[in-house]
Amino acid sequence: MTVSSTRPLAPNDLEAYWVPFTPNKTFKAAPKLLVSADGMYYKTQDGRDILDGTAGLWCVNAGHNNPHIVRAIQEQAATLDYGPAFQLSHPKAFELSNRLVGMAPEGYSHAFYTNSGSESADTALKMALAYHRARGEGSRTRLIGRERGYHGVNFGGMSVGGIVANRKVFGHLLAGVDHIRHTLDLDRSRFTKGMPEQGAEFADDLERLVALHDASTIAAVIVEPVSCSTGVLVPPKGYLKRLREICDKHGILLIFDEVITAFGRLGTNFAVDYFDVKADIVTMAKGLTNGAVPMGAVLVRDGIFDTLAGVANGGIELFHGYTYSAHPLACAAALGTFDAYEEQDMFTKAGKLGEYLETRIHELQSAPNVADIRNIGFIGAVEMASRPGAPGARAMEIFNRCYEKGVLIRVTGDIIALSPPFIATNGDIDRIIDTLRECIEATA
Repeated sequence: MTVSSTRPLAPNDLEAYWVPFTPNKTFKAAPKLLVSADGMYYKTQDGRDILDGTAGLWCVNAGHNNPHIVRAIQEQAATLDYGPAFQLSHPKAFELSNRLVGMAPEGYSHAFYTNSGSESADTALKMALAYHRARGEGSRTRLIGRERGYHGVNFGGMSVGGIVANRKVFGHLLAGVDHIRHTLDLDRSRFTKGMPEQGAEFADDLERLVALHDASTIAAVIVEPVSCSTGVLVPPKGYLKRLREICDKHGILLIFDEVITAFGRLGTNFAVDYFDVKADIVTMAKGLTNGAVPMGAVLVRDGIFDTLAGVANGGIELFHGYTYSAHPLACAAALGTFDAYEEQDMFTKAGKLGEYLETRIHELQSAPNVADIRNIGFIGAVEMASRPGAPGARAMEIFNRCYEKGVLIRVTGDIIALSPPFIATNGDIDRIIDTLRECIEATA
C-alpha cells in the first residue's frame, strides 16, 4: 500500500488547494506565496522582503520566528506530542490555565481550550445556554449579536455575526438569534482619534430587543469590544459600560469576543482591562500562541463553572470539547508566547506604538478618496470611498500596490486595516504609512 498520489502533480501545482476567503482563480493566476518569516518581515517565493503591517491575520504580536516560542514548540514536540483531551490531561494545560487566569482581572476563574476563534465563539454561546439551564432558566435560549459583528465561521458564530457576505448563502442558520445595531456613525464621528464622544446610546438598542422578545428568553449578548474584522469600528465612550448595565438589569450574560483584542493589542492584557468593563465570558485566540500553533480559549467569570458543576453533581459539567483541546504543542506555544510578551514588556510597548500610529495614520486624511480614519490601541483603519458599482475594488488595488512595494496591509471591502507586530519601531510605522499614502495617491 502506498500513500503517494497516482495523479502526476508538479511540486508547485496550485490547483488542489482551495484557498479560504480568496478568489481562487484570480489568486492562482498571480499567486502571492510566502516561504519564510523573521521579525517584522515575510520572505516571498521570489526572494522579496515584505514588511508585515498586519501581524499576519492580527495574530503574530511578538513578531515572526520568536526564539521563546520556537524553542517551546521544539522541546514539547520531542517530549509529548499529543495526549487525549478527555478524561486525561498534561501538566502544561494547567500551567497555562493558571497563567491565563492570573493575567485576567480579578473575578475570572476557569479557562476552556479550543482550536480557533470560531470555536471559542461557539463554545461561549453553548456555555451561556448551559448556564441558564443549570440555573433553572431554560427559557433563556435567544442569542443576540450585533450588525457587522464577526465571531468566526462556525454556525453559532456565523449566526450571531453580522457580516452579510459571510451569512447570505448558508440558509437560516441558528434559530432564535437577533442583532443590535452597530456603532459606526460617520455623520458624527468621522476622522475621530480614538473613541468617539457620541454614541453610547446605541447600546440602548438592546432594550428594544428585550421589549420585543422579553428578557426571560435571552441568554446572552455577544460583541467584539472593537469590531476589527469588519473595518475597525471603535466603540463610543460609555457604550460598553451601558451595554453591561442593561445586561445586568435583565439577567443577560455579556460575552466579549476578544479574539483580536486580547493579549496587548490595546496596550493592556485584555479589552476588559482597557474599557474597565467585565464581561461574563471572554473568547480569545490569535495572540494566545502568536499564530504559531492553532489555539483558542474561553475565560469565564466566577460562578459559571460552579453553577454547572453543581448541577453535574460530580459528573461532566459541559458536554463539549475538541480532540485537540489544550493540545500539548499549543500549550507550549502559548507559554512561550507569554514569556516573550513579558520579557520585552510588549503590551506597554504596543500602547506607545499605538500613540505614534494615531499621529501618522491621521495624516492620510488629506490623501485622495479617503472617507474616514479610525484608530484605537495599536490598530488603525483607513476607509476609502467606494467606486460606483465596484465596492472593494479601490482598496484591493491599494493592497496589491502596497504588496509590490514590500508592505503587507489588510483590506475588508474598501477599508484598509493596520495592526503591526508589537516589535515594530516608529520607523516601521513610517514606512507603512508612507507606502500606503503613495499607493492611495496612485490609485484612482
